[in-house]
Amino acid sequence: MRIISLNAWGGAMFDELARWLDNCDADILCLQEVTHTPTAHGWTRFDDAERSLPQRADLLADVRSRLPHHHGLFTASDSGPVHDLEHRPHHQDFGLATFVTEALAIVGLRSAFVHGSYAEHHDGWPSEDRPRAALAVRVFDRRAQRFVTVVNLHGLRNAHGKTDTPARRAQAEQLASLITDVSEKGDLTVVCGDFNLLPGSETFQILAGLGLVDLVREADTRTSRYLKPVRHASYLLVSEPAAVERFEIVTAPEVSDHRALMLDLRH
Repeated sequence: MRIISLNAWGGAMFDELARWLDNCDADILCLQEVTHTPTAHGWTRFDDAERSLPQRADLLADVRSRLPHHHGLFTASDSGPVHDLEHRPHHQDFGLATFVTEALAIVGLRSAFVHGSYAEHHDGWPSEDRPRAALAVRVFDRRAQRFVTVVNLHGLRNAHGKTDTPARRAQAEQLASLITDVSEKGDLTVVCGDFNLLPGSETFQILAGLGLVDLVREADTRTSRYLKPVRHASYLLVSEPAAVERFEIVTAPEVSDHRALMLDLRH
């Protein structure tokens, strides 16, 4: 089974991302920063106090069209205003998506907020302290005859950096609670996503208490599109390192300002 995690950057590099999606061969694809705008397609522009970025209006639909034999699961953390290329306003949902191949049986599914609660921003997007959700899916892998729980997370962003804060500790505790609720005894559990944390964060101690081992550690998970000096963001943890056939932090092609994390599990 192949599991891939990627912060898709709202589809800002969609031409490159689309070509990569056609060949990534993921059984489970976990994406962060996924957009959904019911009233628009093509390109929109996202603006907050710090950034102005091109985004796909409906990255969720874009990816679903590229992965027609996957179930596309989506949970919104918040929503707010964007403008299309004709400067018309739209209201866009922002969140997480997990795509699961039809070859796997989905036997459990849950999303939960790990920071805050769903919010609609009518007067503009805040630059920090936005709500964050996690999306968990439990599948039965017929080929390996085992249950696998995969949890997709986009962690709290703080403009002051990625150091530990009380809010991040509370987020880790909420995440641990979700993992415990969804996974069952004997499951192989994978937790992945853009954690927005430094490698030494207490979050990893909390997750280690559940038997989860971080495979990324101090590695660079950013691409050349990211210009800031701190290169830590995305992580992937597993409950059974012996079940890992291969783990790769994908450096090419570049499809976002984050590198994809690719995990192949033994059959």
